[in-house]
Amino acid sequence: MKVTIVGAGNVGASCAEYIAQKRIASKVVLLDIKEGFAEGKALDLFQTSTTLGFNTSISGVTNDYAATAGSDVVVITSGIPRKPGMTREELIGINAGIVQSVSENVLTHSPNTIIVVVSNPMDTMTYLALKATGLPKNRIIGMGGALDSSRFKTYLSLALDKPANDIHGMVIGGHGDTTMIPLTRLASYNGAPVSHYLDQQALEKVAADTMVGGATLTKLLGTSAWYAPGASVAYLVDSILNDQKRMIPCSVYLEGEYGLNDICIGVPCIIGANGVESIVDVQLNAQEKQLMSESAQKVSAMNAALSDIL
Repeated sequence: MKVTIVGAGNVGASCAEYIAQKRIASKVVLLDIKEGFAEGKALDLFQTSTTLGFNTSISGVTNDYAATAGSDVVVITSGIPRKPGMTREELIGINAGIVQSVSENVLTHSPNTIIVVVSNPMDTMTYLALKATGLPKNRIIGMGGALDSSRFKTYLSLALDKPANDIHGMVIGGHGDTTMIPLTRLASYNGAPVSHYLDQQALEKVAADTMVGGATLTKLLGTSAWYAPGASVAYLVDSILNDQKRMIPCSVYLEGEYGLNDICIGVPCIIGANGVESIVDVQLNAQEKQLMSESAQKVSAMNAALSDIL
């Protein structure tokens, strides 16, 4: 199995590292536009294979899409972060051009690939990739919900003082500080609702901390996070390549599900060899439905910035 990661920055390199260490794919290709950058990252990672005990081949190329031919999954992390003074529309305009170009180039050499979108604003970039390529909706997946859910479970673990792997929970909605919806009502600790252990105030704090999870790390680090995003991508790719059929919240195209149409937004999905195998209909209560509607309105408003492209 072959995976291409477009963008050899921190997130892309971390993704490649986790895929190799967990032996998810036999070959990983890192591609970047900066001369020698992907080659250097790939060589550095490949030199860990003997000490870490994996056999995954890792290579890097500068803007050579021919090297990505035959990829089963392509991960798009490329794009620029939002800079001080830059509007969201300006960010969308720049990253949209990058994501569209990358999507078209990878499909030239890997027409049957499944595309995982990481570039921000992620829901809008996922929508763009779907519309620009014309691929079936099961083959375009936005990663954000997997990351947001991992942060949600981490904050629940801290609040409960219990192992994170004993906790289940998910985040749906848009991948943004004001659009994500941590489903505290459905979160559980070894099968028991977390509300048995945490009061409403504590649950609201967990939800609030989750929603600003990315911004918190950016403030602490001075740049975007990379370990958790990279691990979330690897988790998603593993479910695709090894047909795990895990239920993972992902940004996918909706046609009536959750009462929404013509939008890519985070909902729980079964992820397997065909990409999005199905969308899971979690029964939301009235408040959650309202939050989902408000989230979708904000994502749709952001998508409007694509009008000059699509």
